Parts: sequence; C-alpha cells; structure tokens
Amino acid sequence: MNIISKLPGPLLVFFGALSLSFGGLIVKSFQGANLWQILFWRSIFFILVVSIFLILTYRKKVFTAFVSSGIPGLVGGLILSTGFCGYVFAMYNTTVANTNFIIQTQTIFLAIFGYLFLKEKVSKLTLISIILAISGIILMVGTSLSPGQMSGNIAAFIMPVSFAILILIVRKYPTVDMVPLQLIAGIFAMFVGYLVAGKIMISFYDIFLGFLAGFFQLGFGFILITIGARRTPSALVGIIMLTEAVLGPMWAWIFINEQPPLMVLIGGSVVITAVLLQFLPLLKKNKPSLQS
Repeated sequence: MNIISKLPGPLLVFFGALSLSFGGLIVKSFQGANLWQILFWRSIFFILVVSIFLILTYRKKVFTAFVSSGIPGLVGGLILSTGFCGYVFAMYNTTVANTNFIIQTQTIFLAIFGYLFLKEKVSKLTLISIILAISGIILMVGTSLSPGQMSGNIAAFIMPVSFAILILIVRKYPTVDMVPLQLIAGIFAMFVGYLVAGKIMISFYDIFLGFLAGFFQLGFGFILITIGARRTPSALVGIIMLTEAVLGPMWAWIFINEQPPLMVLIGGSVVITAVLLQFLPLLKKNKPSLQS
C-alpha cells in the first residue's frame, strides 16, 4: 500500500486501465458460461481480492474503513454495481461495437462532470487530447456501428455515466478511501448475476477464467484506478482510460490471433498519441535539472 500511494496518480490509472484491457480477451475465452454466469463468478473473485486488499491495508480496522467511507462510499458502490450490470445487459441487447463505443464516452462525461461539479478546468492540452481520443475511437469502431436495439444502447450508457460519477465521488472526497465501496459493488453484482443466470454451475475452466477476470483484471484494475483518481483530474482519468479500448484488440491479436482491421490500428495509434500527450507535463516535472 505504501508503494502504491507513492506512485503518481496518472500512472496508477494507466496501470488500472492496462489491467482492465484484458477483459475482452478473457470474455472471448469462456467456453460455455453466459454473460450473467460470468458476472456472478467474476464478482465472487472480485469480492475476494478487494477483501484481501482491505485486510492487508487495515488489518483489524476493516470495519472502520467501511464506516469512514460513509454515504459517499455506499452510493459509489451501488452506482458502480449498476454499471457492471448495465454492461452485461448491453452486451446481450446491442452490438459489441456499439457497447464499446458508448463506454468510451466516459471521457466526455468525466470532463463535463469535473468542470460542472468540481470546478476542474480543462487545459488546452487536455482538450486537444479529448478531441484526438474521441476521433481515434470513432476510427476504431465507426464502420462497425449499427442502430442496434435501443434498450441495449441506452443500457450501455449506464457504464460510462456510473464510472464518471464514481470518479467524481473519489475526487470530491480525496481523503476518504473509496476502495471499500468496491466490495459493496461486487456483492450487489454477484446477487444480480445469481438471480438472472438461472444456474451458476459452470466448467472448472470457465471458473478459472472467472478468477482471472475478477481477481486480476477487474480487481487490480479498479483498486488502482480508485487510488490513482484521488490525485488525477477527472478529464485526465477519462483520457488515460481510453488505453483500455486500444490495448484490448491488441491482446486479442497477440494471444488468439484475432487480427484487428487497419482502421482499428490507425484509430488506436491516434488514441495512444492523445494519452501520451497527457504524460508530457509529468515527464517535464520529473526531468532532472542540468544545472550543477
């Protein structure tokens, strides 16, 4: 925990996005489980990793950590779990391209919410990065977009809006540890998955994938993002999170030979450029002085 707290906020958010980017690869690797069963087992192991993190961090004061997060933590947990469920519903009721594109609008929501509610000014560099990033995402999935089903498209918007509200809460209360709220989110999502899935028993192979998804991909990802977002402007969080959309197709290409179209590669390059622009001030700040 001490090592994590010493790292720059934007870097933690990047590592969190890097972890989340393996989600598509893992989901594609399931052999028999449906999305609601995946939600259930992923949530089980998500709860496990968050519990371990809280125990290692607070030891005998875990309950105090929950109390300290208060109403903001409870609200944040419920909102995040709603986002988890909205994502699963969207995957069933609209196209994957529509879902992925809509989720990336979190960059816009984060910039708007940060400006309206936290009075966070958006710098010219950040504004340029947002425009570049959205342009890159359009290039990546624009040709695959379709009207889809309206209910699925609307549900897909739940994830970026809920994520933006979560980061807003984290930014609003930077001295309060919001990691406990993730345990609330995991428990709620687990119960939803259990109620909707019908049956929860799946193959041991799929359970192992659920472990990878919940413990490493989702667990590490959201813990790092939650901690890093305390020290990172909302708009910047949104831009860095776009690396998830770029790296996801790359992992599928590397590990399961699912070669992305040329426009995905071009659009991904534009997004990466937008993200790297945001790290320029950080690099200049840490550049050693040449003066003796």
